[in-house]
Amino acid sequence: MGGSVKLDIYKIDGTKTGEQLDLAPAIFEIEPNDHVVWLAVTAERANARQGTSSTKTRGEVRGGGKKPWPQKGRGTARAGSTRSPVWVGGGRVFGPVPHTYKKRIPLKMRRLARRSALSSMAKGNKIRLVEDFSLEAPKTRQMAGILKALELSTKKTLLLTPQANRTLWLSGRNIPAMTVREASGFSTYDVVNAEMLLIQKSALGKINEVLGK
Repeated sequence: MGGSVKLDIYKIDGTKTGEQLDLAPAIFEIEPNDHVVWLAVTAERANARQGTSSTKTRGEVRGGGKKPWPQKGRGTARAGSTRSPVWVGGGRVFGPVPHTYKKRIPLKMRRLARRSALSSMAKGNKIRLVEDFSLEAPKTRQMAGILKALELSTKKTLLLTPQANRTLWLSGRNIPAMTVREASGFSTYDVVNAEMLLIQKSALGKINEVLGK
């Protein structure tokens, strides 16, 4: 690898501030480990599942305590309960039961996965730095205007902020192609699922702090 990559910092009106920042080679210039990225994304998506799907077996459905007809004499198949799985309204055989889908991967692998995802974005010139900004009130139109000025309105964009910013999150949540995350808490899937990464100036320091260990 050569020297660290320098990126221009943009204003929210789309013009350059004239300042540049270095991307840390240990985070943004490593050789991406695609397998670790796959493991991290698989775990993240599995951990997002609720696992609450449930059905009742014949022992759990209501009724069916009385034998519907005598064992012999009717000329029909014998039946011991109206809640047999073969009856309408009966229990379910081998139906889903609540369980956890949780998967765990080591912390070092999770960090490597995020560094790999960031390095892939950097190699594809899909990272843009922007000055720190906030909005006085949640305004989707104003956020959409910022994306348009930065020529990102047609791209699926992940905005990373230095700390949790509810106003920016509320402003971006109604924009289908935008996701807003805190720099210390974004996931590998957040990066992989984005076409462009928009990082606020101070958020870059947070990323270096969390992933540079």
